[in-house]
Amino acid sequence: MSSTPPLPPSPVPQSSLVVLQPGAVVSRTLVKAPGGTVTAFAFDAGEALSEHSAPFDALVLGVEGTAEVTISGAPHRVSAGEILRLPANEPHALRAATPFKMILVMVKA
Repeated sequence: MSSTPPLPPSPVPQSSLVVLQPGAVVSRTLVKAPGGTVTAFAFDAGEALSEHSAPFDALVLGVEGTAEVTISGAPHRVSAGEILRLPANEPHALRAATPFKMILVMVKA
């Protein structure tokens, strides 16, 4: 992955943070700090993140499109304008139902 420019000190449209690419998952780290990270993602329809878990909570902020997020086997639809908490240590996965953009906020405790 190539380096990306830092965020400017002025408002930026969330949808412009990362560009969709056919058949791919694209990510851009926006903030990386000892207390956590903020990452923008773009998923083409049908693209996915396989099941995994993390030792800290995360928030999925839907920006565009719709995805199915499974948490401990329970499916949840996340669309633009919605937020979903991924609890620490619970297995979760994501599959884009449509082209999907999100911001993932991970908070280390």
